[in-house]
Amino acid sequence: MILINNDTIKKDDDPVIRTKSEPVTLPLSEEDKEILTSMFQYVKDSTDEEKAKENNLRPAVGISAIQIGIPRQLTAVIVHEYDKNDEPVTYEYMLANPRIISHSEQPAYLEGGEGCLSVAEEHPGHVVRSARIKVKGYDLLTDREVTIRARGYLAIVLQHEIDHFSGILFYDRIDRSDPAKDIPGAMVI
Repeated sequence: MILINNDTIKKDDDPVIRTKSEPVTLPLSEEDKEILTSMFQYVKDSTDEEKAKENNLRPAVGISAIQIGIPRQLTAVIVHEYDKNDEPVTYEYMLANPRIISHSEQPAYLEGGEGCLSVAEEHPGHVVRSARIKVKGYDLLTDREVTIRARGYLAIVLQHEIDHFSGILFYDRIDRSDPAKDIPGAMVI
């Protein structure tokens, strides 16, 4: 396992965070499997108050390899949400080479704004993304190619993580001249 904690995660003042990530070769190498597994474990442990305190972890729903200084298209995501019947559901992915293959025209944003393990300061404002997306990639958890239809919060998390592959941080998407401007027709989460 690779040691990942708040001290080893690359912050936005480190130029490496703006590096473009390269696709990985499939089947995954043992090294890439270890990277994905370590990132997934970080996300899982980061929401356990005791483990987070003990291991210096900031709470997260996702992390991409560039955040630990590895410019590869690898990301781990764990999102706890509610389905349309208000039942709790957990989405877990260990993705290699995920890409957005389609997206809705409807915009969406998180009412409270976005955060990032690589960004220490708060950046208030609407980070406008697509309300629904379709993502294709390889998932190590299920050991197969997957197509994920995501909406709402999960869609935002996946777009945030995939942005890291292009060196884009969430605050790059905030309108500097009017951070809280009204977004007509947006899904507000």
